Formats: sequence, structure tokens, C-alpha cells
Amino acid sequence: MTPLAAALPPSLACAIAEDGVAILRLARPHKRNAIDDATVEGIAVCFAALPERVRSVVIHGEGEHFCAGLDLSAVTENDATAGVFHSRAWHRAFDLIESGRVPVIAVLHGAVIGGGLELAAACHIRLAEPSAYFALPEGQRGLFVGGGGSVRVPRLIGTARMLDMMLTGRTYGAEEGLAAGFAQYLVAAGTGLDRAMAMARHIATLAPLSVFAALHALPRIAEADPRTGLLMESLMAAIAAGDGEAKLRLRAFLEKRAPKVTRE
Repeated sequence: MTPLAAALPPSLACAIAEDGVAILRLARPHKRNAIDDATVEGIAVCFAALPERVRSVVIHGEGEHFCAGLDLSAVTENDATAGVFHSRAWHRAFDLIESGRVPVIAVLHGAVIGGGLELAAACHIRLAEPSAYFALPEGQRGLFVGGGGSVRVPRLIGTARMLDMMLTGRTYGAEEGLAAGFAQYLVAAGTGLDRAMAMARHIATLAPLSVFAALHALPRIAEADPRTGLLMESLMAAIAAGDGEAKLRLRAFLEKRAPKVTRE
């Protein structure tokens, strides 16, 4: 593993493996990995500075928690103007995750609340360990989500469920969170990082154009009206199938040099 060649705050650490997988660690365990301004800026720097050889990223939290959300000491004195710019800084950082070049996998354990849930929602795949719990306490603090949660979280769990969480303070454990859509996988305690790394290594072997289509075309197709979406699908399918790497992979399959899909 080699450190990322970019200056990050002490609250973050990023290293890159030879197989093209990067690991970004939230490193404020004494604060349950709560996110302050320096951490938000560091996330933006990290994803903007990923070298071309990086093909996937895993995000996890040091200690007992993934992320307990916004460090409230960072906003207690903000006026409305400062609050807008503060929120937009989170948007910029998390957009680099969601709309970046590489798939991002979040390993969730312990607290995944407030801004921590917003960070997880910006990732493409989420694995939850049994200790993970999900909450949006902003409503109990007199606040409103500001890190993209009002856009991304309803896509995962629906607007009605998010509204309930914000008004009542409801929390979800790992199993019910899986069923609700907070995560795609529930894994055994202590195995999340290894599972995520294995998944990231597999993703790193995929054709770049297929990954691009999944990250950038699929979300736009899902949000488009059906007729526009189907046209976008046809165009993306044709572009992907015409790619040189796709032709090599199809030939390998037809010549029985690539495995068929099975379920054990």
C-alpha cells in the first residue's frame, strides 16, 4: 500500500494497493469519526487527486463507528449565509464520490447517522455489519440535512421513511436497515473491510466503459422519462458493445475461456 500523493488532514488517511484499490479511512475515532470542515475538504482533495491507476475505492471508519455525522461544533456560530456555503462544501465533496470516475464502497459499522448517512448514501455500494445503526437526528437538533441527504437518502429508502426518521428520531438497526434499503449487504461482524476489499478488487478488473455506464448513464436513465431513458440506454449499449475491450471479453466467453454465471 502506498499513501495518496496529496495532503490530507489528520482525520483522513488514504492508501493505494497495487491492484488499483484505494482505501480511505475516517480517522477521528475519539469523535466517532464526526466530520468537521477540514475532513470535508480532505475528502474533496482525496477524490480529486486519485491517480489514474485507481479503479475502485473503499471507505471505512476507524474504531467502533463509521461516522457520527457533522461535528456540531463546526456550525454553532454560523449565520444563514455561512450555513449555505458550508452545505455547498459538503455537496462538492460528496459529488466527487457519487459522480466521480471510480465506484466507491462504504463499510458501515456502529453509528451511521446524520452526515455519516449522507456520506454513505453518496457511495455506490454499502456493506453493513451487525453493529451498524442508521439515524437522522437533525430534526431533533433544530436542523435540516445539508450534505445531500434530502436528495440521496430518499432514493434509497423513500421520502416517507426519511420524513418519519427526521420527525420522530427513529433509528434503524443493521437488519431492518438492510430491508429498508440503507445497505445492499449485511455481513458478519468484523468482516466488512475484507468483504469490501474483495468486492473492490473484482470491480477493478471490469471494463472501464462498463463501469462508466453503470456510474453515470444508469442514474440518469433512472431519473429520465421512459422514452428518453430507453433512447439513452440504446446509445450506451451500442457504445459499450463497440468498445475494444468488450469485444475481447465477448470473444473469450464464446470461446469458453470465461466462466458462465452460476449460483452455488
